[in-house]
This record gives sequence, C-alpha cells and structure tokens, in this order.
Amino acid sequence: MTENLEVVFSRPESLSDVVTHYCPGCIHGIVHRLIGEVVDELGIRERTVGIAPVGCSVLAYNYFEFDFGEAAHGRAPAMATGMKRVHPELIVFTYQGDGDLASIGTNEIIHAAARGENITTIFINNAVYGMTAGQMAPTTLPGMVTTSSPYGRDVKTQGYPIRVSELISQLDGPAYIVRRSAYKPAEVRKLRRAIKTAFLTQMAGLGFSMVEVVSNCPTNWGMTPRESLKFVEERMVAYYPLGDYKVKDEVRDLK
Repeated sequence: MTENLEVVFSRPESLSDVVTHYCPGCIHGIVHRLIGEVVDELGIRERTVGIAPVGCSVLAYNYFEFDFGEAAHGRAPAMATGMKRVHPELIVFTYQGDGDLASIGTNEIIHAAARGENITTIFINNAVYGMTAGQMAPTTLPGMVTTSSPYGRDVKTQGYPIRVSELISQLDGPAYIVRRSAYKPAEVRKLRRAIKTAFLTQMAGLGFSMVEVVSNCPTNWGMTPRESLKFVEERMVAYYPLGDYKVKDEVRDLK
C-alpha cells in the first residue's frame, strides 16, 4: 500500500528538525516555516544568511539549516548591511521583533531603509516585549495592559504606538514594504507570497525590503492561542492595517 502513497507535506530542508522554545500558539513557528519554504523554493539555501535579534527569536539560529549571525539588541540591520556589502552574492535577512526593531533599533532600521540597503527584514509585531515578561513596547496598543502599563497604555503619558511600515514607506530607499499576518490560513498564504517577493526583491538588487507580520503573544497577553488570534484579527489589524505600503514598479514585475 505504501508504494502508492505520495508525500504532499513535509518539513522544508531549510528548517531544522528540532523542537523550538516558542510558547504554544505563537506565530513565530509559522513564520519560520514560511521562510524555510521560500528559501527552498528559490534554491538559495547555500547563500542565505539570517541575523537573529535579541528577543523571543534570539535562538532562531538553532532552527534553520543555513548560516546565521547574532546581533546586539537592535543592531541586526547594521550587521546585515556589513555582510551584504562585503559579500553581495549572499541573500541576507534580519528577523526582528518590535522591541528590538522599533525601540532600541529604530535608528538602525530607518537608516538602513533610507540608504536602500539591499537586505530583507522580517519584522514580527506582537505589541509587547515578549522575552522579558511582557512589558509595553513601542507598538503596544492604546489602552493595552502590559506588565509595565498595568492600567493600560495611556497615550497622554506614554505616547502613541509606532506604525513602522507606514513610517519606513515614506523613505525613498525602500523597494518593498508590506504588512501581513498569519491569524488564519488565507493570511498565511498571503504572508508566504510576501516573504517570497521580499527575497526576490533582494535577489534582483532592487533595494531594501521588509515584511511586517502582525503577530500574537498568548503568554504575555494572558490569553489562549485561539483568543490571541481573535485579538489579532479584531484589535491588532484594526490599528495596523494589512496591505502594501510601498511597492516599486520594478518589484511588481518580479515573478
């Protein structure tokens, strides 16, 4: 009987066969798989290099079957810039959370984008500092309760959340800036296409590309995985609308 069976789903070769440290229900695992699938599809595993951040995905280098670097907090774009300039044949991407990219690393990501560095950023926005007990992040929603905003984020004293895709899309350097999510299968498929386009943008030498992923954090939000995905759909996406924020004409022509 087994001779007639066809394998229709398997682990990407670029994804390590290990158990991750991520909490149950976390979207990180989905995004990791999609990156692995895209790298395999494009046939670029031998020349792909990822840069891990400081944050929940600090151990991302354990989960991929290609080279990885580890940057100081917020400095992944700087490390990626150096690698890409010295070895332009490499496909270099950063994998960063909102605390890493939108707080201590704000200057790094803005200037890398402004220079049009030919690198790719996968930006995970879950509205909290996930690794360090769920403190308020630059992307925490107004009124959202965290360990450092126990009465909810007060915009009068703590300011408003930063919409990173909208901010970076105003610069001249970026070629491809989009926001996606993974709270349901249809969105996962859209996210996969966006990640592929971001890598193709880099492979074509068109400049900086970023895919923001509106994500969840069941543990620090104090929710079940299902409740957290509902929160993403109803609250997070309302404040961080999904869509294309900057797509140069040359990127639209990519296949």
